[in-house]
Amino acid sequence: QVQLVESGGGLVQPGGSLRLSCAASGSIESIIIVAWYRQAPGKERELVARIIGRSIPNYAESVKGRFTISRDNGKKMVSLQMSSVKPEDTAVYYCYAQGKSIYWGQGTHVTVSS
Repeated sequence: QVQLVESGGGLVQPGGSLRLSCAASGSIESIIIVAWYRQAPGKERELVARIIGRSIPNYAESVKGRFTISRDNGKKMVSLQMSSVKPEDTAVYYCYAQGKSIYWGQGTHVTVSS
């Protein structure tokens, strides 16, 4: 079993930066894929960024060049550095991990507004 807990959400002004963190506990050795998803009000959940194994991260077109996902196995942490944020980045952000099973965090709210 793996537990995921997100933190770092909040209110940020357009053009600002925010760093989301996802602390993992449990048997993370089996985890192959880590990712961040988001769900805006009235919209479906969508993939934001993902790391598969040791491959290069991939990103949604809407966040390329602005967001960076990273994974620190030693600290059991997955992070999402958000820069040059836009109002359309407003959403609940979820941490995701996949090994033999799929795991989700509870979500953290990000609001981009002046």
